[in-house]
Amino acid sequence: MNPISMAGAFIMTMSLLAYGLGSISLLQFKVVSPGVLLFFTIGVSLNIVSIALMIVAFNGIPFSIHSIWGCSAFLVMFVDVMLIWRLYLKGKINAPVGEKFLLYSKIAYVWWLVFYLAGSLLVIWL
Repeated sequence: MNPISMAGAFIMTMSLLAYGLGSISLLQFKVVSPGVLLFFTIGVSLNIVSIALMIVAFNGIPFSIHSIWGCSAFLVMFVDVMLIWRLYLKGKINAPVGEKFLLYSKIAYVWWLVFYLAGSLLVIWL
């Protein structure tokens, strides 16, 4: 594995940790706290950096099932983070989050986690 893709994989794991902490905190406390907002933002930011590193490492975006899965997982995660920011910008910091939003957030986290693990296994096997 080349050093750039290794760095991308490491940063993707840090993204998993940050997004996971934000998601679990949101689901546990059911409020948009500054910590939830911070972890969600760090998670999506690290994900963007790791995707950029993977693109550089492989000289562009190769069209594969992994890239399609990765894009879908990133988009679901990105929408989740944008919804959290929207709640925050409406002045609802520490406001309760509705059940529909919590359900979407659970689905987004599980979706992203499944494809993170699938990507990890793909890298190990290749």
